[in-house]
Amino acid sequence: MLFISISSSFLSLSVTATTQPTLTVGAERVSQYLPKLAGKRVALVVNQTSTVFDEHLVDVLLKEKINIQMIFAPEHGFRGKRDAGEKFASSIDTTTCIPLVSLYGNNRKPSLSTMKKLDVIVFDIQDVGVRFYTYISTMHYMMEAAADAGVEFIVLDRPNPNGAYIDGPVLEVEFQSFVGMHPIPLLHGLTVAELAQMIKGENWLTTEKNLALTVVKVKNYQRDLAYNLPIKPSPNLPNAHAIALYPSLAFFEATPVSIGRGTPFPFEVIGHDNINRGSFSFTPVVTPGAASKPKLLNKKLYGEDLRHIVSQGLDLDFIIRWYKAFAEKEVVFFNSPKFMDKLAGTDKLRKAIISGHSAEQIKQSWQADLEAFKRKRRPYLLYPDIN
Repeated sequence: MLFISISSSFLSLSVTATTQPTLTVGAERVSQYLPKLAGKRVALVVNQTSTVFDEHLVDVLLKEKINIQMIFAPEHGFRGKRDAGEKFASSIDTTTCIPLVSLYGNNRKPSLSTMKKLDVIVFDIQDVGVRFYTYISTMHYMMEAAADAGVEFIVLDRPNPNGAYIDGPVLEVEFQSFVGMHPIPLLHGLTVAELAQMIKGENWLTTEKNLALTVVKVKNYQRDLAYNLPIKPSPNLPNAHAIALYPSLAFFEATPVSIGRGTPFPFEVIGHDNINRGSFSFTPVVTPGAASKPKLLNKKLYGEDLRHIVSQGLDLDFIIRWYKAFAEKEVVFFNSPKFMDKLAGTDKLRKAIISGHSAEQIKQSWQADLEAFKRKRRPYLLYPDIN
């Protein structure tokens, strides 16, 4: 057995309404998908978030005598202990002796010969609802591989902790990459199962084969309902507050500025050693499993402590303020402009910031695209729309 522990200390927003029906994620609705796995050669796309109440999905299925042929591991690995961007090789899980196949690095899509060994693939990973969070790119490639091989694809749905928001530029095709594969906004307001339906329905898969797609819904889910994530979805998103700030602060990855990787509070602080906008200080250090080479390593940085602010949706003021601080000193801010454009899905955001446009002006520029996206996504929604 895996014996992956589930921490109850994971910070999250709380639900105050006492009459709210119990939310049940797709993986916990075992009777909905177990019959589809019995007697089949099964592969799982899972990580540390793939839990069924207090057990890992792998353990639950092994108890049910399901024939798990292999486990596909996304960015951060099967147990979620790999640093962002860290490549890792395929191996054997030492606890279950099930083959682990890496889906990060150069092997993002399994070979046809690998897929022919399977009948069903189950995808069950907690996403955070932001286009550049790479679990949805992994899902895309696995859907494509499944279609090519005639393998059924089952998505066990989970809530989107940023599901109340649709915002940001819609990705332009010339900026497509692993951190943005689909023409959707930065905050798309979809669960992974809804997105899977849209990927299939809009013919975004690069294959002529039809995908046999099954989704298992979350019971009693509402997009604007706060959801307690029992496990952090990746090493540098340790709590709900970091997840809320993530869509706004991730742009700093394309700049010289630190957003707290290598500290106990990644994606909750902003700082630099020479140019700063505050007196709060922190020092990034090597953090095994989370930050092997953090930006501005071992330097004392000064800036902003955001741990006590309320953040909702996409806030461009952070990056605009820091851009201006660098511009006043005539220091390059977007030192990785191509990466910034990949994160944004366009070069228009970076150019608008450089041109001095306000957050309001920039957001207004993508409203027509957002309205078109909202209309396009409606046929694929599994839960009531709030946008």
